[in-house]
Parts: sequence; structure tokens; C-alpha cells
Amino acid sequence: MNEIVLLGLNHTTAPVALRECLAFSNQEAVESLAQLGKDPAVDELLIFSTCNRVEILMTSNNISAAVDAAKKHISTFKRIHPEEYEKALYTLQGEDAVKHVFRVASSLDSMIIGEPQILGQIKEAYRVATENKTSGVILNRLLHRTFFVAKKVRTETGIGGSAVSISYAAVELGKKIFGSLEEKKVLLIGAGEMAELAVEHIIQNRASDIYVANRTFRRAVALADRFQGKAVHFEEIQDVLKSVDIIISSTGSPSFIISHEMVKSCMKMRKNRPIFFIDIAVPRDIDPAVNRISNSYVYDIDDLKSVIDENIEERKKEAIKGERIVDEAVIKFMEWYQNLEVIPTIVSIKNKLDTIVKSELEKTRSSLKHLPEPDLKTVTRMTDSIIKKFMHDPTLFLKGNGCHGDKAFYLDAARKLFKLDD
Repeated sequence: MNEIVLLGLNHTTAPVALRECLAFSNQEAVESLAQLGKDPAVDELLIFSTCNRVEILMTSNNISAAVDAAKKHISTFKRIHPEEYEKALYTLQGEDAVKHVFRVASSLDSMIIGEPQILGQIKEAYRVATENKTSGVILNRLLHRTFFVAKKVRTETGIGGSAVSISYAAVELGKKIFGSLEEKKVLLIGAGEMAELAVEHIIQNRASDIYVANRTFRRAVALADRFQGKAVHFEEIQDVLKSVDIIISSTGSPSFIISHEMVKSCMKMRKNRPIFFIDIAVPRDIDPAVNRISNSYVYDIDDLKSVIDENIEERKKEAIKGERIVDEAVIKFMEWYQNLEVIPTIVSIKNKLDTIVKSELEKTRSSLKHLPEPDLKTVTRMTDSIIKKFMHDPTLFLKGNGCHGDKAFYLDAARKLFKLDD
């Protein structure tokens, strides 16, 4: 029977430089499925590659040959000597491989626990495998269960519910202050990547007007166009403070862009409506003294990092619940998987009984000629019923209800008792 085996490396076993060398693009994955899939040791095959991991999932009746074939393919396809990557590889078989796949898809094995992108990436890898006909009965079942488990982990735990990125944390803090970011006006100062990401998150939460200020006005115009907003000169920032609700600042300025006095003077015009500052610059753009003004809230990058650290700990607690869901799913999948080995034996026993019964019915049919056709059909139904009842207990036993030892031993004994291999 084919065994499940996984060969791979990830962010915990290999540095980014090595992961980059071994990563497969979508086209490379398709080519590799075609090439490695032809190897006689590889039956079913799926290749999963992201910035944090490269994994080859296979089924084979010769595990060592399949693993050697995968290593050889990596070396040839990526033009890299095995010595450069072998120490970073892990090889998992059977139950360990199944559990690993479930954990990866559920984001329990990610660099950031609970990140949502991983499941979509695995679905895409599976789509490519099915389109190229390298996924069969075992991997189809495994991946379908994987998607079910990942969804269950996300819906039944809080693993993805806490902000663990600077931009996302900033938005979540904004929600706490305003209750909702809907129709809130935003001022983006500077062009830092994290600030831009924060604006994107805020827009997704239905913020309204976006203003962009940058020392290079051309850059401000380009960013404003991207966010469907309005570009303003640096000199206009104080006027804009009177109307906006959220300020996200990330410049390279050596001194404060927004002072205590600027905010204090605009608060009268704002009639003390809350104003929220996200200062992602180092050195800081916003005078920390602004935080002492009533209804004015300032969070710098250290504040955001402390929020993230707390949320990471919260995710780790939720991950414990996720591990339980995965463990339960592994047990159920392995029951199905192990029964794949039993089914051919059960079918062979039943077929042998069918053959014997049909043969004996033919021998005695001449003495039953006096019976009408309906009675003959009744006899046939009776023999079918006898076979079903005879098969009931052996089937339950072999499928696990009574087979508590080495299943292979009992299967071998059953095949010998019924002379199935003669």
C-alpha cells in the first residue's frame, strides 16, 4: 500500500537565502510535477512553495526511493548541490506527515501563528496538482480534510483574531477609540510602507476622505491617486488637522512634524472630537506631549509593538485549541487511510464467497428445475444474505473494531485462511 511522505524545509530549518534558492514559481511547480511525477517511485504528488517553506508531498510504496527521487529532482532542477540544503530538510511519514499538513494549513506552523494567507496558498498548490493529474485518491482525501480542518481551527478558535502586524494593530487600536472607522477622515504624512499598509486597512474598514502630505508634492499626488484621495502641501497639515480623525505619519524627519501647540490649537476648532495619531516613524514625527491633550491619542511604534506582543501571546493560547482540533482530525483521517489497506482483502474474500456460491448454485440448479422462477430468485437472495451476514464480523474486525494489534498481521492471516494469493 502507498505511504504518505513529505519532504521539505521552512523558516525554522533554513535561512531566507536558501529558501529563495529552492522556491518554486507556479510554472516551475507545473514543470516539476511533470518531471518528478514520472519517477516510478512516486505515485501521487503535490508541491507547495511560499516565501517561508518549500514542501513536496507524495505517496509511494517505496518511501526511500521516492525521497531520493525528490532530492535528486531539487538538485537538478534548481542546480544546487545536495550538501547545500540537505541539513535543512525534514522528512515526515504517515501520521506525522498528515499532522504536519493539517498544522501548516491551519497556520499553527507559520512564522506568524494565525496568518490567513497560507490556506489559500495550499489550495492553489492543490489546484495545480489536480489540473496536472498528480493527485489521486489519497492526496485528494488528505487535502479535502486539510481544508475542512483549517476552516474549523479558524472558526472555533481565536487564532486569527488579534492584530500581529504594525499596520493591522494600528487599525485595531483605531477601532477601539472610534468604535467604527466608517466615514472617518484620514491624513497620511510621508510614504513609509507600514503607513501605507495601515491606510489600506483603514480604507477596507470604510473610511471616507484620504489626504496625503509629502515633502515631495509629486509623490503626494501619486499616493493620493492610489488611494483616491487628495494631495496637500506640508504647510497645509495644520489646517487639515481641523477636520481629519486619523493621522498616520511615517517620514524621515529628524524633528517633530506635529507639535503639541499645533494639536492644541486645532482641538478648539474640532470641538474636542477625538483625534487619533499613529506615529510609525523613527525618530518620531509626533510630539509625545500631544497625548496629554484631552481626546487626543498618540501611539508610536513601541506602543504598537507592545500590543502585537500581547496579541501574539493570545494567539499562542488559542493555538492550543487548534492543536486539539488537528489531533482529532489526524486520528479520523488515519482510520480512513488504514482501512484503504483492508478494503482489497475484504473485497477479495467476498468475491471468493460469491464465486463459490454461484458455482454450487449451478451444480444444484438441475435438481431445482421443478421450482418456479420466483422461488429460484428467493434462493439466490438467501445466498446473498448469507454472504453479507458472514462478512459482517470479519469486516468489522479488520476495519479496527477488534483488530488492536498489528493490522498487517491480521490481513496476512486472513489472506492465508482464504487462500486469496494462491
